[in-house]
Amino acid sequence: MTAQNALHTDADQQAQDAVTGCWKAVAALLEQEGVQAAFGLPADDLDLLEALDGTGIRFLLCRDQRNALFMATGYALQSGATGIAFTGKGPAVTNTLTGLLEAKYAAAPVVLLSAGTAVERRGAAAFQEVDQLSVVAPLVKWAARVDAPARLAPMLRRALLVAREGVPGPVYLELPDHLLTAGIPLSASSRGTAPAEGIADRLARPVHVRLAEESAALRTLKGAERPVLLIGGGMRHHNGPRILEGLAERLGAAVFCTASGRGAFDETHPQFCGLAGLYLPDASKRLWERTDCLLTLGSRLEETATYGWPSGVGQEVPVVQVNVDAAEFHTDYAGPKVLADAAALLPGLLADGTGRPSAASSDWTQDVRAVHEELHRAHREELDRLTVEDELHIAEVLAALAEVLPDDLVLVQENGLQDMWSYQYPVHAGTPRSGSIVPSEQTSLGFGAAAAAGVKTASPQRPVVAFVGDGAFNLFAVDLPTLVEQQLGVLYVVLRNGGYGWLQSQLEQRKNPLSGFRFVDSGAIGQSAPELPGLYQLTLGDKDSLRSDIEQAWKICRSGGPVVLNVPVRMADSLFGTAPAGGDFPLLPAPGATKGNA
Repeated sequence: MTAQNALHTDADQQAQDAVTGCWKAVAALLEQEGVQAAFGLPADDLDLLEALDGTGIRFLLCRDQRNALFMATGYALQSGATGIAFTGKGPAVTNTLTGLLEAKYAAAPVVLLSAGTAVERRGAAAFQEVDQLSVVAPLVKWAARVDAPARLAPMLRRALLVAREGVPGPVYLELPDHLLTAGIPLSASSRGTAPAEGIADRLARPVHVRLAEESAALRTLKGAERPVLLIGGGMRHHNGPRILEGLAERLGAAVFCTASGRGAFDETHPQFCGLAGLYLPDASKRLWERTDCLLTLGSRLEETATYGWPSGVGQEVPVVQVNVDAAEFHTDYAGPKVLADAAALLPGLLADGTGRPSAASSDWTQDVRAVHEELHRAHREELDRLTVEDELHIAEVLAALAEVLPDDLVLVQENGLQDMWSYQYPVHAGTPRSGSIVPSEQTSLGFGAAAAAGVKTASPQRPVVAFVGDGAFNLFAVDLPTLVEQQLGVLYVVLRNGGYGWLQSQLEQRKNPLSGFRFVDSGAIGQSAPELPGLYQLTLGDKDSLRSDIEQAWKICRSGGPVVLNVPVRMADSLFGTAPAGGDFPLLPAPGATKGNA
């Protein structure tokens, strides 16, 4: 073949691989990359809807851009795949900022694709013109604008790669209006077409990482006699085949997780003792006071996870941190730091003989297992005590959900005054098959309520329960029709205290009372969600019907209908109800003091 013929062949091939319009190109490329679902609210031209029609991508048309980003984040956290969101330009982009903030701190791989002002109209007072790149850049891993048609395909593939690899997070890609009618080549390069498989399938990763025998981390772990293992959200989707449990047993460690790390470790395991930091059960505190080594996997050690740690942890007690990126290390705590993918590192740790063969029979491990049993025994006794009381308690609602629903339940949570009960172990205790989705340390109000729709999209056959307060639920409620239309059978358990309970609890405990302000409305406790065809809801009246009500709700959810279970609650029924107010967190108890543990 002559050079001239080769050029003609390449040109002909590129012409065959080109489409007209950026959204058709995006739809084709995303389908090629294996994307199955997307969320959002399109720009006014609606070309996106036409482009997605006929593809295998399920598009969930949302009413609110923030909810769309929350849904995409929930989808990503549950599935491990990249969440895709679409929006228009200008204020549509600024409406997504809270969602991008949550995705960043939740380390969720999300790609936001937005419209933008055409290149020839920039700086000319164009309709909805905003410097969108500058607005979103601080909240994403990478932000870019596609101005040249030939750059769309490689830049979109880069966006998908950056969002997913390393520490996952959100990425922003802007598609200006002048690309709406442009010819867009889909080829990966100027020579040849893109392979049929997605870019993630072509990415090579190290399978095993080994530490040098003389490494400080390995020496520290081998010398530990009373180790604690802390599992963070970075271990989500990285515990096959149950290697974390194998490591815990080899070390003889007490196992805790951060809020975002729930679901990565079997909470029925006899060495699991709850959440670290703010939600640490009282009976588990003695383990933290006695430990001589802390191993953390996939956690940036945010404040909620380290709240109340004994002063010696990170000082006399070394903290061995394992993270995939140096920016995730917490440098306030002394101890070896390992820059590696923990999933690739752990097989090597086990092979290197970390831990002691007799660890399971050591005094430390026996104490760890005794704490696990003590936590469950105390919880059973507390439930027995609550049974004879007239009022329905939130702990009883969580117990009934666990009893009635299948054990592969995914609990999606908020972070208000009373839905925090679900963070207390074992008031809520996961099973080997269950899942958990929580807000990041940003705790964006309404995240859990909206994210549940994304979770259900990712796992349509599993029971998905959103355990939320009424303040958070009301922010999300505009998208209830989305769940009805998409037949997403999410069960919303809405704890109704009449508003923003955490703020009200802070207000009531102020030394100098503030008159004329309130954050809850007692008249709103008995309210329900807006009436909507296809939305089923009921209000719990007493504990006698609790299980039958949940059974009825679950039956409807299985048929594809969302259900709202309204639960009137008392302000006093809160996890930190007896703790002094301290702003963001309750004040730590004085040394030697304990708080009630339901």
